[in-house]
Amino acid sequence: MIVGVPGESYPGERRVALTPAVIPNLAKAGLQVIIQSGAGVDAGYPDPEYKEKGAQIIPSRAEVFAKADIVMQILCYGSNDKTGKDDLPLMRRGQVLIGFMRPFGTLATLEEIARAGVTSFAVELMPRITRAQGMDALSSMSTICGYKAVLMAAQELPRMFPMLTTAAGTITPARVLVIGAGVAGLQAIATARRLGAVAMAYDLRPAVKEQVLSLGARFIELPIQADDAQDVRGYARPQDEEFYGKQRELLARVVAESDVVITAAVIPGKRSPILVTEEMVKSMAPRSVIVDLAAERGGNCECTVGGAIVLKHGVTIIGLFNVASMVPYHASHMYARNVSAFLLHLVKGGKMSLEGMDPIVNETLLTRDGEVVNALVRRFFSLPDLPGKP
Repeated sequence: MIVGVPGESYPGERRVALTPAVIPNLAKAGLQVIIQSGAGVDAGYPDPEYKEKGAQIIPSRAEVFAKADIVMQILCYGSNDKTGKDDLPLMRRGQVLIGFMRPFGTLATLEEIARAGVTSFAVELMPRITRAQGMDALSSMSTICGYKAVLMAAQELPRMFPMLTTAAGTITPARVLVIGAGVAGLQAIATARRLGAVAMAYDLRPAVKEQVLSLGARFIELPIQADDAQDVRGYARPQDEEFYGKQRELLARVVAESDVVITAAVIPGKRSPILVTEEMVKSMAPRSVIVDLAAERGGNCECTVGGAIVLKHGVTIIGLFNVASMVPYHASHMYARNVSAFLLHLVKGGKMSLEGMDPIVNETLLTRDGEVVNALVRRFFSLPDLPGKP
């Protein structure tokens, strides 16, 4: 089977789906890798490195799609709402597509992919089970985002992060508040601590308190309790507006005392909840910084402008999209490890194996035989169950 890697077409995207290091393992499994010329250059992986590992360089995107049995991308049509649709005419029936698909985005887009006859897998639906940890691309990219968020904040903040004792006196450490202690939030805490900041974190899920404390941060406990705080996959569940209103009221003082606020509260398939209001922004010291990692889902801060860095009420608010692409070398490295492990799980004896009760296959399989087949996605869009499916 031929695995094809086209260059990423989303504007500003610098990552690449496979790196040279993973190609030998795919070759051992009987897979031949072809890659569009220049696809890895922006991430730091030039064509000669791919050739050295046994990949074939293909000059055009159309030729990669024409030859490949399996197409590996980072932002497939679905997650790429800018240029992704241009790939539809290049796809063919029975071809396999693997990458980020934004399965809870727009139903019409998913149905277009299905009508193309493509068997697609959405890597963001990877189940959070032990044997799938090495395939969890969403967690890998969230790790990159948490790390980069702190560096962006440090760049914009007119203060230093660490406490320093100098001949000119003592410099007090920056105070960093992280709201949302998922994978991105925990990495943000760890990075802020490494830079010497005093870190605090809040999450509506009490279960993450131990993880926050283990990183040397203070866990903010509020006198409110969320109903059914997390789902079976470990993600936060949406709460009603009464809860969020009380949460904002109680967090206001902590936000006002913080030099940096990093928000990373994302609920799959839902608009991100507003956790930092405009009034809270006004209460922060001049030139404080907010990094809103939920900007692509509407933002956790009321003043966030999606895709931009703005100054509002004297506070710098960073709402940039596609943050993982800002660290393209290691983002590509991690993603390639994840999706190559997933691919090796799918391919047995040189053939794609999709039958059986394997949750890794069943929960990531999005479209097949002209239909959106993922049960979770069908329920989200209120589609009827498929015949023979529970």
